[in-house]
Amino acid sequence: MKQAQENFHINTAWLCVISLAFAAFVFNTTEFIPIALLSDIGRDFGMSAAEAGIMITIYAWIVALASLPLLLMVGNVERKRLLLFIFIIFIISHVICFFANSFTTLIVGRIGIAIAHAIFWSITAALSVRVAPVGRKSQALGILATGTALATVLGIPIGRLIGQAIGWRYTFLCIGILALITLVVLMRVLPKLPSQNAGSLKSLPIIFKRPALVGIFILTAICVTAHFTAYSYIEPFAEQIANISANYTTLLLLVFGGAGIVGSVLFSRYNGHNPLVFLPLSIVLLTICTVLLLPIASSAIALFVLLFFWGIASMCVMLALQVKVLDLASDATDVSMSIFSGIFNIGIGAGALIGNIVITQINLASIGFVGAGISIVALLLALFLFKRYQQQFLSVTNSKGVVTH
Repeated sequence: MKQAQENFHINTAWLCVISLAFAAFVFNTTEFIPIALLSDIGRDFGMSAAEAGIMITIYAWIVALASLPLLLMVGNVERKRLLLFIFIIFIISHVICFFANSFTTLIVGRIGIAIAHAIFWSITAALSVRVAPVGRKSQALGILATGTALATVLGIPIGRLIGQAIGWRYTFLCIGILALITLVVLMRVLPKLPSQNAGSLKSLPIIFKRPALVGIFILTAICVTAHFTAYSYIEPFAEQIANISANYTTLLLLVFGGAGIVGSVLFSRYNGHNPLVFLPLSIVLLTICTVLLLPIASSAIALFVLLFFWGIASMCVMLALQVKVLDLASDATDVSMSIFSGIFNIGIGAGALIGNIVITQINLASIGFVGAGISIVALLLALFLFKRYQQQFLSVTNSKGVVTH
């Protein structure tokens, strides 16, 4: 009987983790769906893909600006209730996007989604660790990452197909419907989750007095900027530079997303055993992929292979950064993840903006080279941090990557 009860609790815990991963799938699908629809959205409003790309920067920077203030406002709110509330905002905002009759109205809808996003990603990584079975932190984060990766495997390609078939507005409507289903699932499976180790305004001076943690925040901004300088415009690059058809571009996005799942598996298996090696090697792979983007663009097969390894690299980098923040700030997880989410989105916005500048001032073909240059800076910083604060990084994780208190 006791064993049966333990198994029940473990299964329930994993169901909660999977539900949060499903929610992550929905949020990440809508965050990055404009990347797959830039040309369609631009044509509808008489804009170029580069001009429409500003919506990526606006979304990301609103998340960056709103994450910490919003978290501090809702820091003591019970987490299940908070999740349900932000999903309601999320759904309403997608209805606004569906009915948008101007680019400005579309941006208003995206701002509402960004506000929900800011709170969601400030609390979800810590919640997934909380509800997971004891000693399964890396696995829980890996499942959460799988939900994130599935957004690029299924969400973004399917959203693009819907947009091409019946219009980009219906892509946003379908995401809103999926969010409504997710809302019902979360309502049924999640237990009440009182705010715990959320941190407060008083946590900020403590957090920013930890040089290793501050270094990871800076490294996050640089890594994400490097990635999104090139990836934000992969759709026009594939069609205009690599001369790949629209259908093959959708398949290219599918390959990238599938590689993200492979990356999450590799992270779960190897990061805990080699915490000071895994991240730098992932950044090296990211650098190689972006620098080779143009040289191999003439071969469709080579481009597909490149996007596969690029997807692995980007997922490994993002997960490794996230788990280091959780390790270094286990006493204020929500505040630290709010800062991480904000900085992550600063990187997304900066990458999209730099990519836009490269396209308009140089040419579309150069986005990979510029992204690679930024990635090299990230690699040098990572090597410096791990050498300078080696003992600190090693002391917060055991061989399985679990925080030691």
